[in-house]
Amino acid sequence: MYYKKRKGGKQLSYLEYKGKKVYYETYGQGKPLILLNGIMMSTASWGIFIDAFSKNNQLILLDFLDQGRSDKMEGISYTQDEQVEVLKALLENINISKINIVGISYGGEVALGFSVKYQQYIEKLILFNTTAKTSSWLRDIGTGWNRSANDALDYYCTTIPVIYSPRFYNEKSEWMDKRKTLLTENVFNQKPFMDSMVRLTDSAEQHNVVDKLSDIKVPTLIVCCENDYVTPMAEQKQLNELIKGSELVMLPNTGHASMYERPAVFASLVLGYINLEQTEFII
Repeated sequence: MYYKKRKGGKQLSYLEYKGKKVYYETYGQGKPLILLNGIMMSTASWGIFIDAFSKNNQLILLDFLDQGRSDKMEGISYTQDEQVEVLKALLENINISKINIVGISYGGEVALGFSVKYQQYIEKLILFNTTAKTSSWLRDIGTGWNRSANDALDYYCTTIPVIYSPRFYNEKSEWMDKRKTLLTENVFNQKPFMDSMVRLTDSAEQHNVVDKLSDIKVPTLIVCCENDYVTPMAEQKQLNELIKGSELVMLPNTGHASMYERPAVFASLVLGYINLEQTEFII
C-alpha cells in the first residue's frame, strides 16, 4: 500500500506496483464489483454511476498504468498482461478473494486476460464492447490513432466520431461540440496524455485469448452494440460462442461507448446480472 485517505464516503488509495503508483477508489459495502476502464477513460469517467453501483455493493474503480492518476510508463514497452497483474495485485492488497468484474473495451480485454489466468478470483464477468483478439481491423484503427496523436483536432476526428453511433453523435451535436472543444483544447493537446494513449494503444496490439476462452467457466454476460464500429458485433458473438454458458445481449442503435449512450441500460444490466442470486427458473 502506498497511502490511503478518505474523502466523503469514498476511499482514495494508491497501490505500489513494481515501483509505480496505481490509483484506485472504493465506495460502499456489499458484494464487490470492479469497473475496468476503456482506453481513454479513468476513474473520473464513472461519476454518474457511483451512487447506484455503491448503494448495495462495494464498488472499486481503478486507473490502469498510464491512465488517470496512476503513474505513467515513460520509456517502458508493455502489454495488457501488465494491467492483468496490476488487477491481481490490487485484489490481493485489499483482501478480496472473489469479485464481479465489469470491463468495457480495453477494460474488457484486460478482464478476459485476467479471466483466463486468474479465474479463481471471479464470481461473475460482464463484458461490454469487447473482443477476444486485436484483429487486423482493430490494429489498423490503433495505428491511425497513433499516427494522428501529434495534432489534437486530427486525433479527435480520428478517434471520437467512430466511438459513438451516428444517431447519438448527430442527436447530441451540441454536447459533442462542447466535448470537442474540451478535448482538443485541454486534453489532446497535452503531450504526456497523448504519449500515454500511444502506449496504451500499443499495449493492446498483441491481445489474443481466443484459444483460451473455452477455459472460462464463470457466469458471463456479453453485451454487443448494433453500431459499434471499433469492436463490431461479430466479435462479441464469437465470445458468446467460445465462452460456454455465457449470455449475449445486443443494444440497438448504440455505438462503442455504450455506457455513455445508454447509461440507464448499462447500470441495469450490470446490477441486475451481478446481484440476482437465482439465475435459472426452477419448474
